[in-house]
Amino acid sequence: MKVIRVVAIALTVGIGAGSTAMADGFKDCTKLDKASWKPASEAEAKAKALGYEVRRSKIEGSCYEVYGVKEGKLYELFYSPEDLSLKHTIAK
Repeated sequence: MKVIRVVAIALTVGIGAGSTAMADGFKDCTKLDKASWKPASEAEAKAKALGYEVRRSKIEGSCYEVYGVKEGKLYELFYSPEDLSLKHTIAK
């Protein structure tokens, strides 16, 4: 019975670590309270000004994650909702 418990714990830890490793999102942009964030539409406008065709946006952790296409390639752009600075970009 003890062996089964150890295996179950090992699998649970392994699965949890695997999920974290598979996530490719950037999640730490600000410590500012959400009530003080600038509108997400302003992050989308910044992406458009850089030449991206914005598909959608969402909140990821404490970042605005904007999905955009540029030159036929999909990108994820992560903006700080505090000052709308671009923190990270991932090409898909």
